[in-house]
Amino acid sequence: MFDWSIPDELALIVETTRELGRAHLTPHVREAEAARGVAQEIAARFAETGLAALELPAALDGAELGAVARALVNEELGAADPGAALALDPLGPALYAVLEAGGEGAVREHLLPLLAKPGARALLVSAHDARLETRGDRLRGLVPWVPSDRADLLVYVTDDEVVLAREGIAAKSLRGAGLRAAGASELTLDAPICARFLDGEAVGEALARSRIYYASLLVGVLRQAAETSRSYAMSRVAFGRPIAHHQSLAFLIADMRTAVDGARALVQEAAWHLDDGRPAEALAAAAFAEAIEASTFVGPNGIQILGGHGFMQDYPVEKHMREARALGLLLGGFDAAREDAGESLCAAGAPVALSLGER
Repeated sequence: MFDWSIPDELALIVETTRELGRAHLTPHVREAEAARGVAQEIAARFAETGLAALELPAALDGAELGAVARALVNEELGAADPGAALALDPLGPALYAVLEAGGEGAVREHLLPLLAKPGARALLVSAHDARLETRGDRLRGLVPWVPSDRADLLVYVTDDEVVLAREGIAAKSLRGAGLRAAGASELTLDAPICARFLDGEAVGEALARSRIYYASLLVGVLRQAAETSRSYAMSRVAFGRPIAHHQSLAFLIADMRTAVDGARALVQEAAWHLDDGRPAEALAAAAFAEAIEASTFVGPNGIQILGGHGFMQDYPVEKHMREARALGLLLGGFDAAREDAGESLCAAGAPVALSLGER
């Protein structure tokens, strides 16, 4: 017999996150988009939950709950407002690179001070997102887009190195399309390096965890998009019955739900492998690629089900599609995830039975 239940402690955390999203994030999504950030009282409520310390080691006063917990929590935050979720988390995926490469001491020195700064953001940028130069003791270059209006700490990861910079980072505000509640900016760097770690294995682990972080937010967005379009189709009547009862739309709604459930299963499997200490780089990359692939199906079809209403801000599906597209660009997006998954599988000698992204 299979037991799909989660421990009571984790179930309570997930329910707390769900209620936070329903009561405080979802009702204010348009306000957060317009303000490029969340209200101070909402940020205070988020801080009270301790979700920012969900994966911090216990030695640093964190919950140390791991990747599965993060995947479950992020799905609920993504369903509410993924842009706000990014804005509320001061450490984000930057935590993984610093912790894996530098250990608890590096986290204590470079990341923990951000928890005490209102609105502070540590940003993870990979070599897929920008080509920065690390000459001597300075980090130079241009990052075309990050989902943030500030960078209190920039963590840059290459194939085998993690580089940290705090000063000399100039942010130019961009209009942005998706994740507006998190902000959007172009970063120009001529920054003194405050720490660097050479560890290719740690980079691989950090990248896997970062992909799970973003993929689980994406699954939450897609879940909400599928549910919103299903609810609309059940309430919209044409030819004497709800449009959801017409075969073509019924099949489409079922396919959308299947795509969401499939992406979730891959994300949670990869998260479980990480928590169990098993190799998970290929699984995490494949899960992220599958979530992005699902978003290209669920997002546009959610809008199509609503017809003309789908493009109006009176309904949230236009936002769901924007958010999904923006999340799918991070860490090199689909192409980088598919390439990394293929390389990892081939290096391990595993048979590649299916080409990611091909149907």
